[in-house]
Amino acid sequence: MTFSIAARCAQTGMFAIAVSSSSPCVAARCAHARAGVGVVATQNITDPRLGPRGLDLLAQGLSADEAMTRLAADAPHFAYRQVVVLDRQGRSAAHSGSKTLGTHRVVRAPDVAAAGNLLSAPEVVDRMVETFLARSQAHLGDRILAAMAAAVSAGGEEGPVHSAGMVLVDKVEWPVADLRIDWSDADPIAALAALWQLWRPQMNAYVARALDPAAAPAYGVPGDR
Repeated sequence: MTFSIAARCAQTGMFAIAVSSSSPCVAARCAHARAGVGVVATQNITDPRLGPRGLDLLAQGLSADEAMTRLAADAPHFAYRQVVVLDRQGRSAAHSGSKTLGTHRVVRAPDVAAAGNLLSAPEVVDRMVETFLARSQAHLGDRILAAMAAAVSAGGEEGPVHSAGMVLVDKVEWPVADLRIDWSDADPIAALAALWQLWRPQMNAYVARALDPAAAPAYGVPGDR
């Protein structure tokens, strides 16, 4: 029911995850990232607890492989889960349990891992990673959204997707971008890309306002003087 991409920018250390599904509100359950720590994607028959748990393990200094081993040992019903872990050095680990639905696949490369289930074809995930790697000079948000669009062009899920989301984390304790299209009968990935284009020019200003309001840019809203 889901395809996703987890990634790290080798130049800045920023982490990102983007995800889409036929079910509503996919990012609320499946997308987990923490600045300076890593990314966890938990999907298929989703257990949202695996996201924070995996990030806690990475924060303790475990590698992606070590964190996945711990998750597999501790988490119930792990055969139903598809999980990707990406650590602070850009290493990844992946699990697709024996109960993963339909055609499923995971593809990994340095600083990136993509996974999907109920896919129209296994090559969908390959196109995601190829697209990400081909845009090494672009902003991380642009790269993962290009990968999501490539997944759709390659066939995406067996059925239509209805929700999509993207999380970016970088240096501060909260996500610098947490953008979601929780339901759309049209094209949630295109809507997410449009929302990113609106958010990206303002993203750093919102961080500045949180850290030092007196030195931050003006709000640019009616009544602001």
